Amino acid sequence: MTDLSTPYHTINSPHKEIEEKIVSSDARSVQVRSVAYTENDPTTEFFYRPRTLTVLTAMLIGLVYVAMYPEADDTATNIKFGTWAGIFSFLLFAMLQFRDGPFIRPHPAFWRIVLGFGVLYQMFLVFLLFQNKRDARYIFSCIDPSLGVPLPERSYAENCELTYENVRDQLDIFVIYHIVGWYAKAVVLRDYWFCWILSVMFEIMEYSLQHQLNNFAECCGFLMFWCVIGSVFILGKVKRTVQQFTPHDWTKFEWGTTKSFKNYIAVIGLLFAFLQAELNSFYLKYLLWIPPDNPINSYRAILLFMCSIPATREAYQYLTDKECKRFGPQAWLTMANIMTESIICFKFGRGEFPNPVPTYVVIFWTILISLLVGYVIWQFGIPFLKERLETPIKEQTETSASPFAKRLKDKKV
Repeated sequence: MTDLSTPYHTINSPHKEIEEKIVSSDARSVQVRSVAYTENDPTTEFFYRPRTLTVLTAMLIGLVYVAMYPEADDTATNIKFGTWAGIFSFLLFAMLQFRDGPFIRPHPAFWRIVLGFGVLYQMFLVFLLFQNKRDARYIFSCIDPSLGVPLPERSYAENCELTYENVRDQLDIFVIYHIVGWYAKAVVLRDYWFCWILSVMFEIMEYSLQHQLNNFAECCGFLMFWCVIGSVFILGKVKRTVQQFTPHDWTKFEWGTTKSFKNYIAVIGLLFAFLQAELNSFYLKYLLWIPPDNPINSYRAILLFMCSIPATREAYQYLTDKECKRFGPQAWLTMANIMTESIICFKFGRGEFPNPVPTYVVIFWTILISLLVGYVIWQFGIPFLKERLETPIKEQTETSASPFAKRLKDKKV
């Protein structure tokens, strides 16, 4: 995965040198096009040349074989294989025909497939939105027969003694998500302070929503314990190994939160999107009866992580590049995925959370939102008004000081 941040990017290899250029399709989005191959290498050049007709022929031959193959009498088997074949056909089209994104490693086709998965996930979410809660749970039980059973109530704040047994009992897949998620957000956001703000805000969200989900209740001792473990994991002996899976070249993201009102709103929106994506994972598993250790939770997390890498890059490009006039497709689709999940949680969550919001939560969020709005007024609103008020006075002064205005004044005298 290489991030192309300059007009030209060169990849050196023992066999050839590929020069890549970022071009903007009608100045609307980042595109990567192969410009020149200075040296031909059949072993790698094959993967960078379009094979649309070859792939189409192979797919049609496979479909002809399926049509001639004897049908299975099991309806469930036919539906399962037909669904997987349809998904495969769509991803094949996405790999060949979707436009490239901002990354070329491991291969542009890989990121086109990621975009295809995002489209399929959005289609599934929209379909799920039109179901009722009972039918939605039934659909997931068809995907995995072990689902469709109410989840047991669980709280992480029942026994806060720091013992080995308690630490072991607190372990589940979401603890791993917390630890690995910090590194994942660092790869996506590329901003140290942004990641810390996001982590602190998520803990605040957990405390604010304890009245809805019991598993948001945590012991402070365990929270500090897992923070230390996560820091050791990220910054300790594993750091060198993890670096091998990062891009060779990085585009440093300078979000410039206080630079302009547009940047401020963009950063707040990005923070909201990341927090909402994390909260959706808890609400979806609770409302759709998906246990924490079910692979569906992991599949969703991996998909959103892979989609958010190019999505954040495209959002940053749209924010900082004046030549980019369109929100990138991956950024648009990822935002649609997150917000559609939130709408599903809102729809299925009606009547599920009877407990009222605690007073201290209302007071805290009232103060926080007031501070955010007040900062906008102080940092951007007041200077803007001063500039607008000073402009007419300045223009009037310049007009009165002009030679033409002076001659008119002499004539009147």
